[in-house]
Amino acid sequence: MRIALFGGGAMGKLVSDRATDEGHEVACVLTSRDAGRSADEMQGLLQGLDAAIDFSVADAVLFNATACARASVPLIEGTTGWNSREAEVRQVVEEHGGTFIYGANFSVGVNLFYRIVTRAAELFQGLEDYDAFIAEAHHSRKRDAPSGTALRLRDLLGPTAREVPIASTRAGHIPGTHQVGFDSAADQITLTHTARSREGFADGALLAARWATGQQGVYEFSEVFYEILKGRV
Repeated sequence: MRIALFGGGAMGKLVSDRATDEGHEVACVLTSRDAGRSADEMQGLLQGLDAAIDFSVADAVLFNATACARASVPLIEGTTGWNSREAEVRQVVEEHGGTFIYGANFSVGVNLFYRIVTRAAELFQGLEDYDAFIAEAHHSRKRDAPSGTALRLRDLLGPTAREVPIASTRAGHIPGTHQVGFDSAADQITLTHTARSREGFADGALLAARWATGQQGVYEFSEVFYEILKGRV
C-alpha cells in the first residue's frame, strides 16, 4: 500500500516504522506544519494513495476526513476526543462516497477485551449486589480523560452504563491499562487489559487500512473487527 500519515508524534512515527517493515510505502507525513494548506492542496497530496492513517489531534479530524473523502482515500481514524463532530464527519464522508474507519482503540487485544467485557456484563445483568466500575491509566502526555477506550467499555456494560464510575490516571510513560471490575460485599471480580507497548495500536490501524480498500461508508473498528481479521494476510 501507499499511505499517508496525519500526525508526526510518537504514534505517527510508530505507524510509519511498522508500515515500512511490512513493505508499505509512506508517501507523505502531514503534521501541524501543514495545517495552513487549503482543501485543494490537501486533496492533491492525497490523490492516488491507498489509505491514510490519522493519529493527530481531535480538532483536525473533520478537515482530514474531508480531504480524504474528496480524494477517494480511505481514512483510518485513531485520534480520540472528536466525537462531538461525528455527525459532520459522517455527512462529508457519505457526500463524497468515502471510507472512514474509526475506533477508540485499534489494538487487537483491546478489541478481544471488548468481547470479554460484553460477555461479563451479560453474566452480571440483574445481580444487584454487584456494582461495576472502570479504572484506566495512561502516560502523562495523553490529553483526553477518560480515555476513549474507557468510554467504549462503559457503553458495553449495558443500558445503565452511564452510572458506572471511571477513574483516570495520567502519569509517566504508561502505554495504557484498562480495568473493568464488579464489586460486592462478598467479593470482587476484575478484568484487566495492559498494553506493553503501542505497537498493537499501529498493527490494528494497518490491518484496517488493508481492509478498507474497496469498502465504502463509516465503520466503527470494533464492529467490523472480526471481518477485518478474516482478511488478515
